[in-house]
Amino acid sequence: MGETVAKRVLVVEDNELNLKLFCDLLRAHGHETAAVRDGREAFEQARAFAPDLIITDIQLPHVTGLDLIASFRADEALAAVPVMAVTAYAGLGDEERIRAAGANAYVSKPISVLRFMEVVNGLL
Repeated sequence: MGETVAKRVLVVEDNELNLKLFCDLLRAHGHETAAVRDGREAFEQARAFAPDLIITDIQLPHVTGLDLIASFRADEALAAVPVMAVTAYAGLGDEERIRAAGANAYVSKPISVLRFMEVVNGLL
């Protein structure tokens, strides 16, 4: 196993506990994180931070994670950045909607730490 190269991960999550958990996990694995609590700021932050991965909650105030993913996909600078969606609502048809919006993967809440890092590592 080679050394993991530190990557830049943008985390968009309005729940303070989840935001802290995701960022702590990522940092523990040697990644640099930027946290955004409001979806309206996520796009600008993503352009400024130039992440290697974007993790976004689907249920966000003001703008849905699906709209956010679609706007990343429509942007030349961000279109190729893998997106991992995190959602508490993994019902029938949700995965299709999330993937149709352009997400590369999704993890349902409450998250399993192992599964979360597995998906992150798979995308990075």
